[in-house]
Amino acid sequence: MCTKPALIDARPKCCLSLCGLGSCETSARPYSVMIGNQAVISRSLKPCAAGGKKQRIKLWAAYGEGGRDVDPAVCFFVKDLKRQVVIMRCLAARVNYKTLIVICALFTLITVLLWNRCSSDISIRFLPRAAFVSPSAKISSSQQQPPQPPEPPPVVGVGGGLKYEEIDCLINDDSTIKGRREGGEVYLPFSWVEKYFEVYGKVVQYDGYDRFEFQHSYSKVYAQREPYHPEGVFMSFEGYNVEVRDRVKCISGVEGVPLSTQWGPQGYFYAIQISQYGLSHYSKNLTERAPHVEVYDTAEEKDSRVSAASWAVPKGCSLSRVYDKTKSTSVRQFSAAESSEGVSLPLGNSKDFILSLDLKFTSNGSVSVVLETTEKGPPYTIHYVTSTQLIAFKDRDVTYGIGPRSSWSTLTRDLLTDLRKGVGLSNTKAVKATKILPRRVVRLVLHGRGLVDNVTISTTAHMAAFFSASDWLVRNQDERGGWPIMVTRKLGEGFRPLEPGWYSAMAQGQAMSTLVRAYLLTKNQAYLNAALKAVGPYKVPSAQHGVKAVFMNKYDWYEEYPTTPSSFVLNGFIYSLLGLYDVAETAGEILGREAGQLFSRGMESLKAMLPLFDTGSGSIYDLRHFMLGSAPNLARWDYHTTHINQLQLLASIDNAPVFRDVVKRWKNYLKGIRAKHN
Repeated sequence: MCTKPALIDARPKCCLSLCGLGSCETSARPYSVMIGNQAVISRSLKPCAAGGKKQRIKLWAAYGEGGRDVDPAVCFFVKDLKRQVVIMRCLAARVNYKTLIVICALFTLITVLLWNRCSSDISIRFLPRAAFVSPSAKISSSQQQPPQPPEPPPVVGVGGGLKYEEIDCLINDDSTIKGRREGGEVYLPFSWVEKYFEVYGKVVQYDGYDRFEFQHSYSKVYAQREPYHPEGVFMSFEGYNVEVRDRVKCISGVEGVPLSTQWGPQGYFYAIQISQYGLSHYSKNLTERAPHVEVYDTAEEKDSRVSAASWAVPKGCSLSRVYDKTKSTSVRQFSAAESSEGVSLPLGNSKDFILSLDLKFTSNGSVSVVLETTEKGPPYTIHYVTSTQLIAFKDRDVTYGIGPRSSWSTLTRDLLTDLRKGVGLSNTKAVKATKILPRRVVRLVLHGRGLVDNVTISTTAHMAAFFSASDWLVRNQDERGGWPIMVTRKLGEGFRPLEPGWYSAMAQGQAMSTLVRAYLLTKNQAYLNAALKAVGPYKVPSAQHGVKAVFMNKYDWYEEYPTTPSSFVLNGFIYSLLGLYDVAETAGEILGREAGQLFSRGMESLKAMLPLFDTGSGSIYDLRHFMLGSAPNLARWDYHTTHINQLQLLASIDNAPVFRDVVKRWKNYLKGIRAKHN
């Protein structure tokens, strides 16, 4: 036991004998132990005797003033220290270190999992909405100060701040949904807000942080670049892509224009769709850069990428260079039985997919294009055959009929569109959506007997599409000057159905706008004559197979749908006015007088009736609520922006204040700014 200590260096001490277990210290070194507020420190640990015999260790305790007795508890601890050291040495000698590491790892993993679970239950984290900064502001800001790292998102519900809690929300005394409450604010799910208020929003990412963007409407208004003129871009049609619409069955190989399925899965030619196809490509040709064109073969060979030797001509097939009097140039003459591999030309283009070639068949035959696509497996082949078949798809073969082609013509096909329309072919009104894409145009294969020249692949072929539409309009105009629509159209409850053969003022107007542009490009009188003839149905009442209606026995209106009773569709009426304006401006004072008079009467009606299409928060598609006493037919946002685009265009022709005022007000509706209430 510890006796009353003697004084060493004026400090109390107690003694302990320890045995160095298993090994001996070779030199003295400090050693310390903490007990509560007392520090028991080894002065020196001297070497053990051989065999591990006990040695005295002189200890001193720093406690209070010098000369005070050491607390007996300290002496007890020092005595007990021997036994503890022995136990720890034994544990250290017996424990497997690998087992210890595994136990520590498991303990760490369990701790992390429990910590994450507790954290997710405690708080809900929201990311900040970054403020929108215009490009110019970003540039000037970056010049003034160095870039700063983005601020970390705040954490809601942590650190004593506001916390969210779930709350029941009763909607119109009808239904209940779950919301969130934060202090005095209540938040409703956006999935409910979106449907209830017909608004739109999405989460986007900027600089690594999420931001929610809210829009009152989904459609945009195009700026009117310059005053409208007949030879210029048609409205904002450079942004239209008619051929990819799901209600376009395909681009006919015989006619070169879209076949519509909007009101019937069998497909029919619709003058509005065809005119829009032409006007969109005309406008793209004015706004896009010139296409890249790769010439793969021409019999003149000076402009050809390959020589005749590049063609593969199997046994039993032939290919020769001959002079053609009709074209006044050399061409390739080919012959290949349908059962043969065919005469083929390697192409290998992986950038562009608009194929064009001059072609004349002297027998039944076909032009086939082999495509590598994004789908795994064998390549797809598109066959253009000398038949009137519209379209077919089987296995990996897509077939389009192109007619007999017994005289020289240019075959221009968009391989991407033809591939997708074939793969997505269905018996419904809509083409099935498909993501297939061509990767490479492998080769061109010819069967039958005929002549070929000028094989090219290009980025675009806008003017070929435009003139396909223009020529179709000339060929298919009837004796009354119209383009009859050969499908039944039922506009809605209360309107008498339109039987096949009806005219549309919108079709007349957009066809006239197409034909005028074709005339201005070519000076071919056939285009202008067809445009002038198209004025005819404007003068005939709807009930007598025309398109003219009269509102309140005063205002002339040209009907997109000449229904009974009249429907007074706004966007179709304005398109019909643009066609009249194009003809009047292009044909001149004498030939265009009738079109000019019809345009003036229509503009007078529009200025007077335009307020009837204003709801105070949007626009109205037609006036069925007035004619039938039914609920109004509100315009979707894309139709609302079409109305604005049309009125902006008319404002560049006629500076009447009504157009400017309505455009300003209707633009505000797109942002939720409504008319004032009482």
